[in-house]
Amino acid sequence: MPHLAHIANLWSLVRHPSAATEWSLERKIKAVAAAGFDGLTTALTPEHRRLAEKHGLRHLLGFISSQNPADFPRLIREQKEGGAMHINVQLDDHDTPPALATRHWIQLERAAEKIGGVIVSLEIHRDTCTETPEKTYEIADRYHRATGRLCKMNFDFSHLASVKHLNPDNYIARLLDHPELVQHSEQVHFRPFNGHHCQVPVTHKGALSPEVKSYLVFVEALMRLWKKGRGNRNKTMFACPELGPYAPGGSGYNISGLPPAWPDAVVLRHELGRAWARA
Repeated sequence: MPHLAHIANLWSLVRHPSAATEWSLERKIKAVAAAGFDGLTTALTPEHRRLAEKHGLRHLLGFISSQNPADFPRLIREQKEGGAMHINVQLDDHDTPPALATRHWIQLERAAEKIGGVIVSLEIHRDTCTETPEKTYEIADRYHRATGRLCKMNFDFSHLASVKHLNPDNYIARLLDHPELVQHSEQVHFRPFNGHHCQVPVTHKGALSPEVKSYLVFVEALMRLWKKGRGNRNKTMFACPELGPYAPGGSGYNISGLPPAWPDAVVLRHELGRAWARA
């Protein structure tokens, strides 16, 4: 049967519980394990690897952000040394032409294959080469023509939903319109969204928010689609409840009045497990 691995992003614990009293790295990783996660994702170092092993976290997912092919081998090796088997990649910039981005992605993938032991996924994210669905799927098409393979992506649909100003009644039709690419993915960033905001609260006054209830209908459809993928019967979906923290000056994903990122991420982890069971 397909398996779901719950992956915490240490980003959700930045400045937690406050900027003045932020937890140590070990306390964060201990909290991740205590909350029932199976692993974590961040820009990994050997210290992350050591602490994850100490606290029984099985899965370490690395992170790279780059637009310079000369750096690709070094960055991949650093993440592998930090314990990564899977690496999430934010590639290039908002104004990188899809043709160039495709060439860069093939170069990065070849570097990973040469190093060995790691799988790289191209994240859908604003201010990168995949900031719109048009650019994302042009890159996927160009990649397929060049290699004969499907491009492995890390889908964070929150970016596309807000770019396209979607509503709950069209999340599924508009976002799951490339089913083979979704089914070919292994990492998924589950940031709850609506068509106006790429991050909405999971909880409000002690209960699930109306926004996240609508979002979870989409999550269940996504998981059901992924489970139907050819070859996914024995695969693992690495599911990250992707919630950003507050940032100085109001520049973060989280904004004044919304719940802190980490407690909401723990609740969302539970809801993702329930959606997986329903799917």
